[in-house]
Amino acid sequence: MSGQINHNRHKRRLGRKLREMRERAGMTLVEAAARLDKTRASLHRVEVGQTLADVHLIRTMMDIYDERDDSLLELSREAKKKGWWYDYFGPSSEPSYVEDEAAASHVALFAALTIPGLLQTEEYIRAHFAATNIAGAKTHVDDVVTVRRIRQERLSDAERPLYLRAVIDESALRRRVGGPEVMRGQLRRLVAMADLPTVTLQVLPANLGAHAAMNGAFTVLTFPEPDETDVQYVDYQGGSARIEQPDRVRETKLVFEHLCAMALTPEDSIPPIEEVIAEL
Repeated sequence: MSGQINHNRHKRRLGRKLREMRERAGMTLVEAAARLDKTRASLHRVEVGQTLADVHLIRTMMDIYDERDDSLLELSREAKKKGWWYDYFGPSSEPSYVEDEAAASHVALFAALTIPGLLQTEEYIRAHFAATNIAGAKTHVDDVVTVRRIRQERLSDAERPLYLRAVIDESALRRRVGGPEVMRGQLRRLVAMADLPTVTLQVLPANLGAHAAMNGAFTVLTFPEPDETDVQYVDYQGGSARIEQPDRVRETKLVFEHLCAMALTPEDSIPPIEEVIAEL
């Protein structure tokens, strides 16, 4: 999301918890700001995750709100740390999606035109990057390959696995990104990945006609923390939108379940992929 600042999830989570603490104390934003010697605007920025609250401010808040939660201090310390992905992105474009996915436990996605990044081969990644990088993005293809390889490792991580449910439109299987040989390798990779206990793969046949996700692909991330709400990402030309409004995400999850019900079962999804391989 070039040119936009994506405040990291630790700051957002910390800000939300501080806002909830203030509300439990029965204070308005204006009242709390006055007690904290801050402006209303500056306290608002803390509560929405635009500004990080340091441990000193948090301790003062706990005193004023008359509530103790030392986990907030650790969350503030964690927010200062940078994840592995910062080595591959410029300072002006924090990798919001990669950061969220790294913290997620489950991914549910609908792929309309391309194979999902978590399931792509290196050859497919390079071919896709070459075809879509007509504007000359500053990100280097080697970095894209490395980031996706690291992301994919969690699908087989025994200690902290990432569970993927993917519905892939048949058109994505038949679009020859990189040519027949690249697609053959990519589709074989899909068949192999479908055997992982963390991956549930379903194919949505083209002959089913219209469906609830005709407007395009989407991804929903679920986190292990019970107080962390699901988030949705929708790609557009040049970036992606992060959606966290509960009603909108809930609607998208219903659409996803509808797609799962329409699509072939995981077992029945493998033969169509093998058929496309045989045709290449």
